[in-house]
Amino acid sequence: MTLTADLYFSFRSPYSYLSVGRYRAMSENFNLTLALRPVYPLAIRQPDFFEKNHSNWLSYTIRDMMRVAQFHDIPFGAPRPDPIVQNPATREIAAEQPYIRRVTRMGQAAARKGRGIAFAHEAGQLIWGGQPDWHEGDHLARALERAGLDAGEIEAEVNDQPEALDAEIAANQDALEKSGHWGVPTLVFEGEPFFGQDRIEMAQWRMEQRGLTRR
Repeated sequence: MTLTADLYFSFRSPYSYLSVGRYRAMSENFNLTLALRPVYPLAIRQPDFFEKNHSNWLSYTIRDMMRVAQFHDIPFGAPRPDPIVQNPATREIAAEQPYIRRVTRMGQAAARKGRGIAFAHEAGQLIWGGQPDWHEGDHLARALERAGLDAGEIEAEVNDQPEALDAEIAANQDALEKSGHWGVPTLVFEGEPFFGQDRIEMAQWRMEQRGLTRR
């Protein structure tokens, strides 16, 4: 029996990146089909979110995500550039967001073809794994190909169907909130949300209760 679950994911979320490779490995090692459900990050959905956080939030988050990467031996570094265009001094989010919109639409197009998890992992390694200018040249095209996709076909969907892809991405966000959470990464299995990169083992435990087996 093959179980199914949805992974709600943002390409700007470091914790999404720190989870997706481990979820990909789970789907490859177990009788499990994981569907990527990409969403736009809080910086797009709630531009004032980061201005309202506690003053210790940023320093702690940086320390923690570096610690998680070291613990799991995951390559990790600051994106170059940040997928979000933002004024570093004022934290103001720019109206135009070409990087995050392009890669998120790619993720949704990949999800249509059942290769979303693989692409999210491959693209995440570019964005958060230290690749300079990850948004330029053929970096994303190669990530699509490593994920088992036709890069030209995905690029065409992104260019020709931005509104349709954005509608699907918005539907993902609605589904996430209806599941009982609002943040990423969140795995939803049989209606139960598991939020955070530190809930992967617990999600697997729940699936094993429902008959999850190795391939």
